[in-house]
Amino acid sequence: MKRQLVEIAFARSGDKGDTANVGLVAREARHYPLLVRQVTAARVTRHFKGMLNGHVERFELPNLNALNFLLHGALGGGGTISLKTDAQGKTLSTALLRMEIEVPGSREPGAGPSSRSRRTAPGSRRRRKGRS
Repeated sequence: MKRQLVEIAFARSGDKGDTANVGLVAREARHYPLLVRQVTAARVTRHFKGMLNGHVERFELPNLNALNFLLHGALGGGGTISLKTDAQGKTLSTALLRMEIEVPGSREPGAGPSSRSRRTAPGSRRRRKGRS
């Protein structure tokens, strides 16, 4: 089933000159191999099509269950000279988390029991034993 990366990973981004640095960290170790297989430099390049003037480099950090991407030419020259609204690339991590990948064995959103289904509806009261 396709899932957005935000469901299985955290991300953080920043800048170094005209290069954005985006870290992607699996929420659970079991998801790290999915990230390695599916979140490739080529796929990230396609995801940011039209936003990059350079190439994408990927670095694997297996001890942290993380990937790090350098997006060259992503910041319009860098923080002090860029005319981009986000000259430091802080929103690029959120944009990456919107990428969808295949996550085998995942359930449909809202399927199965959830803590929400056990909550009392707004405006109603739960009766406690021994109280009226």
